[in-house]
Amino acid sequence: MVSGDGTAVDAFVTHRNLLFTVAYELLGSAADAEDVLQETWLRWADADLATVRDPRAYLVRITTRQALNRLRAVGRRRESYVGSWLPEPLLTAPDVADDVEFAESVSMAMLLVLETLAPTERAVFVLREVFALDYDEIAGAVDKSPAAVRQIAHRARAHVAARRPRGAISPADSRRALDAFRRAVETGDVQGLLDVLAPDVVFLGDGGGIRQAVLRPVAGADRVARLLASTPARAAAMSLRPAQVNGHPALLFHLDGGIDTVIALRFDEGLITAIYAVRNPEKLSHMRREAGLRR
Repeated sequence: MVSGDGTAVDAFVTHRNLLFTVAYELLGSAADAEDVLQETWLRWADADLATVRDPRAYLVRITTRQALNRLRAVGRRRESYVGSWLPEPLLTAPDVADDVEFAESVSMAMLLVLETLAPTERAVFVLREVFALDYDEIAGAVDKSPAAVRQIAHRARAHVAARRPRGAISPADSRRALDAFRRAVETGDVQGLLDVLAPDVVFLGDGGGIRQAVLRPVAGADRVARLLASTPARAAAMSLRPAQVNGHPALLFHLDGGIDTVIALRFDEGLITAIYAVRNPEKLSHMRREAGLRR
């Protein structure tokens, strides 16, 4: 049991990174996840802590409920978003990439797959598949029976399996492919890009109506290669730098000392099948330091 204000603070701080990760995986937004943590703290501070036997489970339950409320609200907001909506990228530490399953769960590609699930399905999938909560714990978090949670988990698992990347690529291979991609973009080498792009590659840009970006997905290797080759990456004031973003190798476009664009990639069977270019400055504020992700 938890007792005393100091102990309550300690418990929240101990589990903060876990709670942030839960909220982020449910929302795809670090800003919204931070707001959820604030709401979680207020409810945790007002709870009768003498009755709390498992602070971690209790806090995850509060966080999940608050994230679901926000997810339903932001879903309506995203319907009017200018152009493609992409998850908010996060700069991640090497230990995230070391946990291959965890890294996949927070990848830009997986977060977009999770966007295709209904809110409760998304919560059940994340809590079960990523954080390994038992069905009774999940049931308490989503206000469903354990039997219903089992059915939802089965349905969500099948949905995600049909849409997740086909064939894993090792971290070393992904870094090599990223290096080849980077060199081709920097030099405007169309053939070099075609060598690493899948025929059905899709380019998505997110400027949020604030920065210029493609408003609709650009599909096909030839069209994407020519778009990238025309990017002013070779301008004197702009540089491309590798980074770990959402647990995977990515590129940061730096312009005039700041991050202008985050480029994340999806690989299927060794080729790039999706390119995610986040330019909306409101989504780049968390790129200044490594995010504390934990499961």
